[in-house]
Amino acid sequence: MDQKFIRNFCIIAHIDHGKSTLADRFLEMTGTVEKRLMHEQYLDTMELEQERGITIKLQPVRMTYRLQTTDYILNLIDTPGHVDFTYEVSRALAACEGAILLVDATQGIQAQTLANLHLAQAQGLKIIPAINKIDLPNAEVARVTGEIVRLLGFKEQEVLHISGKTGQGVSDLLGAVIERIPYPMGDGHAPARALVFDSTYDKHRGVVVFVRMVDGSISDREQIVLLGTQSKTHVLELGHFRPQFVKAASLSAGEVGYIATDFREVSKAKVGDTITTLNEGAEAPVKPLPGYREVKPMVYASFFPASGADYPKLRDAIGKLKLSDAALSFEPVTVPAIGTGFRCGFLGLLHLDIVQERFFREYGLDLVVTSPTVEYRVVLKSGQEAAIHSAAELPDPSHIESMAEPWVKIEIITPAQYLGSCMELLNARRGVQKNIEYGSESRVLITFEIPLANVIVDFYDKLKSGTSGYASMNYEFIDFRPSRLVKLDIMIAGERVEAFSNVVFEDDSMKIGRDILIKLKSLIPRHQFAIALQAVIGGKVIARETISAFRKDVTAGLYGGDDTRKKKVLEKQKKGKKRLRQFGRVSIPQETFIEVFKR
Repeated sequence: MDQKFIRNFCIIAHIDHGKSTLADRFLEMTGTVEKRLMHEQYLDTMELEQERGITIKLQPVRMTYRLQTTDYILNLIDTPGHVDFTYEVSRALAACEGAILLVDATQGIQAQTLANLHLAQAQGLKIIPAINKIDLPNAEVARVTGEIVRLLGFKEQEVLHISGKTGQGVSDLLGAVIERIPYPMGDGHAPARALVFDSTYDKHRGVVVFVRMVDGSISDREQIVLLGTQSKTHVLELGHFRPQFVKAASLSAGEVGYIATDFREVSKAKVGDTITTLNEGAEAPVKPLPGYREVKPMVYASFFPASGADYPKLRDAIGKLKLSDAALSFEPVTVPAIGTGFRCGFLGLLHLDIVQERFFREYGLDLVVTSPTVEYRVVLKSGQEAAIHSAAELPDPSHIESMAEPWVKIEIITPAQYLGSCMELLNARRGVQKNIEYGSESRVLITFEIPLANVIVDFYDKLKSGTSGYASMNYEFIDFRPSRLVKLDIMIAGERVEAFSNVVFEDDSMKIGRDILIKLKSLIPRHQFAIALQAVIGGKVIARETISAFRKDVTAGLYGGDDTRKKKVLEKQKKGKKRLRQFGRVSIPQETFIEVFKR
């Protein structure tokens, strides 16, 4: 296939700006999918995507389109729009030469629009700006065009006006893709080099990798090697996405397709690796492609099977899920109160939520998930530096020189009337103001720096409720900054319970400690003696609750006589309770740990 007739591109946009609907129109207009088989969000193949109306996984498709008597191959990669799936977007961009930047005519530029544009520009892609949903009665095409010109720096004549729902202007957009986006520049006669941008697991064919051919070609049944892991195999099958797998004889430079590898170990085929053909007598080794930057998890949470017998099932499932979700990281962890599981790293809370849901739907696993935390950096007095993800990993306070927490740059785009409530929320979360920019008379771009720990729990919900749902946000990691962090311990009847310990900001410690104690008071069953619950920092008690004892009426069988008999029996009971408190153990049900750990 001549590379001059190939165009590789993706659609980038903020969530709910119409990417999947536009992709549906492309599939219809190019005849890739028959009309009788079409349904909404055709490329969103996961049941979860259809239900929630969001794109979670990137999805490639190969289309054929005729422009002025010439047939062109258009390889489209549909991408997610939510900030938690930025890594999916960055991998899709690496396999393309251009991108359609989609902006909703009713909502205008949103936070993730800017973030995705910056990603595409960093890859050197040709950007085609397009305003979508122009058919809606409340569309503000002139205002949004002005925003694109002012905030993004495009010329007015570059901006296309389309409706992904009705198809208006979509043929012009396809024409612009062919005319404006450059064709692939790979060397078709050089040794084969293919970039792995995604993968999946098939129980019959093993690991199936999604590749963008950069140089050379790979044929069916040819022997291949992955340069990163030095894993070798034969091509079981290869082909294109339409969007189902369609078998082909070979893949050549510039094309996007899949290769079935027959690998049964998921670690042998990693996203970002380079595939080449096995040529033992080659004069010089094939140089690997740059691949992708290592993804940095933002949020950590531990997954434990509700039943200990399900641990092997969870171990296999997490390996297979990692194949289709390259942003997921994990390592084994054991908590005595619950058992063995995995501490996982995520890009955000939605990412965590989706992974938990996929475990349940795809593998039938019922999981206990701990509260989300972030990574902290500890500098010891010896000069060593350590990364910790939980309070249990924290060294003795006497050995700690300083502690640092992650900070992020957060961008919020909001209608001007909600500026005050946004500023109030950000300042309450220890935010530091950096910039306020008016994109138009009615919309404001706010830039703050803020600790990540104050963003991951309920910040998004508070932002949406404070702005009637109109604000959008995007954040990116900046660096680690020194902070007054302390280890908050929970004492139950004088004993420290390590499982309940937390790393918290010193000023918030009293509120967090009291919240945990109130929860424990409602969960731990009453005993024959009073139980003291204490929140402690070092040797200082900062909060306390008491679970009162059961009171057995030991005088119920007494009748008649003077008061001394009654006093004698009560005194005997008092001594027994004192002995119980001294030697009796508080039994904490496993459900209590699970409830406190749970998000």
